[in-house]
Amino acid sequence: MLISRWLGSLVNRAVLMVVGVIVLTALLVALAGSLLSRSELEQQAANQVATIAQLVAGELDDKLSERLEALSHVAQGLTMSQTVFEVRAKVLMRRQTALQRLFDGLYLIDAQGKVIAEYPEALNIIGTDVSSRSYFRQASGQLTPGISEPYRSHDEGKPAVMLAAPVFDHKQRFIGMLGGAISLADGHLIEEFSGIRIGKTGYLTIVSRSGTVLANGRTGEVFQPVKSANPMLRNAMDGFEGTAKTLSAEGENIILSVQQLVEVPWFVAAVWPAGEAYAPVTRITDAFLWVLLAVILLVVPVSMWRFRRLMAPLGELGLQVHERHLGVRNKPVRVSGGMEISQVVEIFNMVMDERDDVLSSLAEREAFFRSLTRGAPIGIVQADVLGRIEFVNPVFENIIGLELAELSGTHLFDYVSGDDRDSAVKGWQQALKKQEVFRDRFRLQGPNAGPPVWCQVMTATLETPEKVMGTITVVRDISHELEVEKDLRDEQLRAKNILSVMQDGVLMADTGGVIRYANHAAGRFLGAGGEYLGKNVFELLGINHADQALTHEWFLDHDDLDSLYVTLRNCSGDVFDVDLSMIHIRQGRQNERLVFVLRDDTERRREEERLSWEATHDSLTQLLNRRAFTVALNKCLSDAARQDASSVLMLIDLDHFKPVNDEGGHLLGDELLLRLADLFKESVRQSDTVARLGGDEFGIILPACGLARAKALAERIRAGVDALEIEHEGRMFGVTASIGMTELLPADREPKDVVARADEGTYLAKAKGRNRVVVVPVPEPEPKQ
Repeated sequence: MLISRWLGSLVNRAVLMVVGVIVLTALLVALAGSLLSRSELEQQAANQVATIAQLVAGELDDKLSERLEALSHVAQGLTMSQTVFEVRAKVLMRRQTALQRLFDGLYLIDAQGKVIAEYPEALNIIGTDVSSRSYFRQASGQLTPGISEPYRSHDEGKPAVMLAAPVFDHKQRFIGMLGGAISLADGHLIEEFSGIRIGKTGYLTIVSRSGTVLANGRTGEVFQPVKSANPMLRNAMDGFEGTAKTLSAEGENIILSVQQLVEVPWFVAAVWPAGEAYAPVTRITDAFLWVLLAVILLVVPVSMWRFRRLMAPLGELGLQVHERHLGVRNKPVRVSGGMEISQVVEIFNMVMDERDDVLSSLAEREAFFRSLTRGAPIGIVQADVLGRIEFVNPVFENIIGLELAELSGTHLFDYVSGDDRDSAVKGWQQALKKQEVFRDRFRLQGPNAGPPVWCQVMTATLETPEKVMGTITVVRDISHELEVEKDLRDEQLRAKNILSVMQDGVLMADTGGVIRYANHAAGRFLGAGGEYLGKNVFELLGINHADQALTHEWFLDHDDLDSLYVTLRNCSGDVFDVDLSMIHIRQGRQNERLVFVLRDDTERRREEERLSWEATHDSLTQLLNRRAFTVALNKCLSDAARQDASSVLMLIDLDHFKPVNDEGGHLLGDELLLRLADLFKESVRQSDTVARLGGDEFGIILPACGLARAKALAERIRAGVDALEIEHEGRMFGVTASIGMTELLPADREPKDVVARADEGTYLAKAKGRNRVVVVPVPEPEPKQ
């Protein structure tokens, strides 16, 4: 209440407005400056964090690369027989003084995974079996140097990573492994980097992509799983690099930069709290607010004094206006003051003169109104503010059956039929109270008239700026219109009953896409829980045809459609294949409508897809058949010129498959073919093509694989076929594979030429004793004449 009284003064409002403008302007300036400064600081901070992360990642890569190269170099110099390697292991270990300075522990491990030499010897793990360790499986399996995932070492379970290099004899056979361990505890190599600080509280964390913390510059933890749910760290485990503002695990705003290492699947995360990075902006903002407060304290009293002097003439003006309104003052209002106050005085005097003119002509206008309404084709009733009739025209007299003399002084609603009277009076009173136009339809009946007459009634107030003078009511006989509407409703109900039993979906929408009608069958396509009337059909349904989304505008721009095959997806996620037809009703005119007919075409399309699949696949193994294989080979030949590595064709002919069928039965043969098909599919990449060409013959296309990798894959497949056996009635049945393979060259034009070369390889494999891989070299190009 006190605040409302204070704001009732124009002076106080003006002062409040001035202060508000000053505060708003100052805040906008401060906000703009803060945003610009903050944006610049954000960019600088992000660049600084990203640079540190890149430098640390590069330095760590260099140190790991240096150690891995040194380890690989020494391993290459240990080429000797396996016996000599095992006998001289301790002597060889003592000679590696250079490596001893680079690693926390050195190990020589034989081909079976047992430690045969160590440094320092105090570790006492000679004879320990490490064949289950991931670093040994990596070195013995891939035969290449590498860096392991973090693990718990045999040295009191301390966390470490192993750099491993395979050792070969003179025939390049694997005889053991040289390993160098880097401890993740007690001042290790990686801890040197995690100790780097960004500002005062920023820090570095080194994490493996598998989610293990190698070093944490904030807590010092190592060999712990990543605890933060930060999406950037989760993405970094998938190879993401970048810098962004995000939240820490404690909910603190931070600037985080992620940089991946090249040598190992690790990444460096540099973290700088945003509060420290943006501290200069905060200090400037605090100082600005103090200055703003001082300015407000100075402006308020000065503004109050000045505005009170400017508004003083308004008091005199208000007094004279009140006297003129009461009739005490007959002379025009006269008040000195500013230009605005003079304008108010002039306008008030002019309004008072005009009011006198209006009152003098009001009687003339009323007479004119009454003469005009007598010729109107609808009933017109004028009433006072209480609703008592003052004037009616002849049309209304005919509806009620009484003349003006009999109607004067009575209330309009006295002639409303008893069943409609209560609701009509209530609606009329509410509309007039809200100063709205009252509209309704009800039955009117006079005391001497026949049956009630249905009328459309509209009432509006007659008012001046000073007061409400009465009401004017328009009455229209709508009896005939209601009869027509009833006939139309009957026809619509008949049409609706017919559409509701149709199997095809039928819906009607206006040009805005709003659904005006939909039968039960259409509701199944629309979904929306059955509540779709009044909703936009193009928001409920996604309509696609030939990989093109059909929009609302597309249907409006096209003429009638007949049997357009489309795919519908509704808001519930249901997908339908539909035969769609559309017609325009009243196209280009008012109340235009679009009528859609939807016929479910899902089963027919599924049958087409099934037949198409069966035409390109082998019914037993589910692999591609010869026809689809030839299409894929043609495509691979056309792409050969654009590929960096050569593509390879592999033909597989099973050895001794006939005895399996003859002795074990065709069911056993089919089971063996299914097992072999699974083996082939599991051995190749998703981009490769595996097909059954007929009987016991299979084909594999390896796009952009390279001959060396393809040959290794063929040997693996051959070994897998050789190892596969099926037991039947106490006997073991199996087959071997004769594999022929050849490269696909840009010069190859016909699939039959490439197949012939690969087929030649299978014949040579069988001729050499079966169960082997033969590579058929490509023919040398003919010399130009």
